[in-house]
Amino acid sequence: MEKHGPVSRGAIFVLMGAVLWGTTGTSQALAPEGATPMAVGALRIVIGGGALLILALLRGSFAGGGKWPLLPTAVAILATAAYQPLFFTGVAMTGVAVGTLITLASCPVITGVLGYFFFRERPSGRWYISSVLALAGCALLTLSGGGAEAADPAGMFFSLGAGFSYSVFVLGSKRLLRDRGADAVNGLVFSAAGLILLPALAASPPLWLLQPEGVLVAAHLGLIATALAYYLFLKGLTTIPASTGVTLTTAEPLTASLLGVFLLGERLSAAGAAGAAMLFLGLGLLASGQREEG
Repeated sequence: MEKHGPVSRGAIFVLMGAVLWGTTGTSQALAPEGATPMAVGALRIVIGGGALLILALLRGSFAGGGKWPLLPTAVAILATAAYQPLFFTGVAMTGVAVGTLITLASCPVITGVLGYFFFRERPSGRWYISSVLALAGCALLTLSGGGAEAADPAGMFFSLGAGFSYSVFVLGSKRLLRDRGADAVNGLVFSAAGLILLPALAASPPLWLLQPEGVLVAAHLGLIATALAYYLFLKGLTTIPASTGVTLTTAEPLTASLLGVFLLGERLSAAGAAGAAMLFLGLGLLASGQREEG
């Protein structure tokens, strides 16, 4: 392994992707009336998957490389498609705070365990410390709004399923990145997941796209918060362990909270501010200790 500066490029790319994911909540809040979370989630994958597929085709990313391994390809696609309904169902049943927290808190643990068994990635001591800081900060930040009372057990199960599906997506994509570039992996996985989610759009037609603000929101969610964000995430994942990549994505709620304060006029409590500080410290500690693979 060779170190490239105080913070690896892979960690920076993953953090940039997580920051873009953090804009989705603000975008949905600015969407026209009638934009349901499920429809928005499906639409962003359909648009983002189409854009990533076009990019991969234009860059000739599918040329060469041999056959795609069936199992990792299938699980990455299915996990990407499954995340949207699992996450939004969990949030609807438990509340935004609890649902989001369970999903985010379970991802690093699940990814760390599965990454060890399937890739022999042994997390460093720094990862344990930074993950504890990041997850504790995430808990304070997420629950500071007072949404912890609606803890439906079934909803918690759906949220845990969302965390598991995201972890499986990361690990499946990590395996595909051994033989293929990030462009090809993104293009295939997300376009296929978009096809799977098309029935969700048919069941709830996004008529709000007829409004100019709806087009802008959909374009941002699909092209920026999905296509560009996942392009950066997988580009970074090629050089850092999967467990590290997932922990770094806890920058998403930090970004969402800051945007809520500065753009939507929300207030950040003392507990939320403390959580943001802990989260920032944990992410900084983890990012600064990463080394590029290779």
